[in-house]
Amino acid sequence: MQFKYPELLWGLLLLLIPILIHLFQLRRFKKTPFTNVKFLKQVVSESRKSSTLKKWLLLFTRMGLLAALVFAFAQPFIANETALKEKETVFYLDDSFSMNGQIDNGNLFKNTIQDFIENIPSDQKFTLFTNKQVFKDVDIKDIQNELLNLSVGSEQLGISEIILKGKTYFTTNPAAQKNLVLISDFQKRMGDLSVIDSTNGVNTRFIKPTNDIITNTSIDTVFIAERNNDNVELVAQISTNSEEQTIPVSLFNNDKLIAKTAANFDGNKKADVRFTINANDIILGKVAIMDTGLDYDNQFYFNIDEKSKIKVLAIGNSSADYLNRIYINDEFNFTSSTLAQLNYSTIENQDLVILNEITNLPTSLITALKSLSTNGSSFVLIPAVNSDITSYNQLSTTFNQTQFSNIMEQEISIANVKTAHPLFENVFDKKVTDFQFPSVQKRYKFKTKAPVALSFQNNEPFLAGAQNAYFFSAAISSENSNFKNSPLIVPAFYNMGMNSLKLPPLYAINGSNVEIELPITLQQDDIIKIANATNEFIPQQRVLPKKVQVTFIENPKEAGIYKIMHNENTIRHISFNNDRKESELLYTTLPENNSNTSVSNFFLESQNNNAINEFWKWFAILALAFVLIETVLQKFLK
Repeated sequence: MQFKYPELLWGLLLLLIPILIHLFQLRRFKKTPFTNVKFLKQVVSESRKSSTLKKWLLLFTRMGLLAALVFAFAQPFIANETALKEKETVFYLDDSFSMNGQIDNGNLFKNTIQDFIENIPSDQKFTLFTNKQVFKDVDIKDIQNELLNLSVGSEQLGISEIILKGKTYFTTNPAAQKNLVLISDFQKRMGDLSVIDSTNGVNTRFIKPTNDIITNTSIDTVFIAERNNDNVELVAQISTNSEEQTIPVSLFNNDKLIAKTAANFDGNKKADVRFTINANDIILGKVAIMDTGLDYDNQFYFNIDEKSKIKVLAIGNSSADYLNRIYINDEFNFTSSTLAQLNYSTIENQDLVILNEITNLPTSLITALKSLSTNGSSFVLIPAVNSDITSYNQLSTTFNQTQFSNIMEQEISIANVKTAHPLFENVFDKKVTDFQFPSVQKRYKFKTKAPVALSFQNNEPFLAGAQNAYFFSAAISSENSNFKNSPLIVPAFYNMGMNSLKLPPLYAINGSNVEIELPITLQQDDIIKIANATNEFIPQQRVLPKKVQVTFIENPKEAGIYKIMHNENTIRHISFNNDRKESELLYTTLPENNSNTSVSNFFLESQNNNAINEFWKWFAILALAFVLIETVLQKFLK
């Protein structure tokens, strides 16, 4: 038992007062002589016994009265050790897509919010943060309506981020008990719960609102498998964790149903669905399924616009047949010219210029290429076997301090592919090991600060560069190298071309850094706008003389097909989808000693742990009882 005002227990010393009065009774009995005392002796004896009993009872009653009053004013109570501590509570509420699943009694996210509102004490101050919002030092009536209007999204913090962010909302008061409560479905992608250090002064609790298994079917991705002059074969990849063998899949073009088929799982959890569409049609596409699990992954948006062909010019006397086979007419507008026949005025209109083993670079060509790069286009320098490296360096030193030096006449193999380089990103499914690498007979010593894409056995660069300028350190003609026969040549040159004019992809992912380029010329104060039926925003944009670079980082927030507009005219379209990582539905195991299966259970447990059982009222009643007892004793006991 504990006391709210233990210093008042000194009042128990007052119990000495009735004891002293009892022991030092001032009243004296007076003896009176009488003739016949036989009968009176008996009466006197009985009176003295009755009086003594009454005095003892009154003594105990008065002592009990004083003790009860002292205990009542000291306010005794029983409580857990932590119940009296000052408490700071921070809640994390997971508002990612996976929390929006359908369970037996409704929507998991909405039920969790309702449970929170109904069970948290109305007078409790707390801080609550989600993946997107923060409500600091509030009580439930301040944010009730805002909580009810919360919606799920694609953002998802990892466990480490949640812990670090949660700690920032606590004060520096060392005496306060700090409680961090995480409300989530705790998917494995959030991270390992073992990163939480229980000795850091913060008590971490986990609440998983349901243990129900959410069945979900998801459209994971859409891609073009094959394209020819007449048709395009479109593939949608579907995954599920249900036991269904088939599920209908629909293809829409601008909300018009153009095809319908079924995904056949045949005991597997993944299926490919194929659609054939006209290669000449402009498609504002949506692949859709009907599913009662998570709803955000039931549609997948994409668009196929009329393609802007990328303009590629090869300059040089060496054969450009291999470039003709890479830069096909479907995606590129490829031309070639000798240096003698070159029309310099055409260079500024190119997206990519390839210097194909030119022995000496004229000053006028160097100037034109520098201007080309400044305007946002790209060039590639393939050196000749015997060349004027001084003219090369007049061009190359401007770009990442790239510099050619003496020629090395020693055969050496290309041995390293930098798969993180933009030219080979997403080219290889796994690390390159047993690959037949090409070699060169002669090469130039080559120094650069540009990122290296391919390097030799001695780690000297063979191909380096990024964005606007790429440099080879050796000629790739058949006399000097077998690089033209290597599979590496196709992704290297193809991606140089694709990166020289970043056209909108088939689709993009919300929240990722997406950059596209529009081959238009803007006048002063002109802007590019992005819009659909419900949203409109102005993206980051960089205006160049021949094109506009548009970057998407934070916007858009919602999946869908958006129009790219200039002066209220639609130039083309771009599609955005939410990342499908939320659809995996793989959960981590929670520690049993500090986790709950519902929000209501957590608050009930907290209420019991923080309960304070006070007894002062009972002692006040006891004091009143002693008063009544004394009254009875005085009145009825003689």
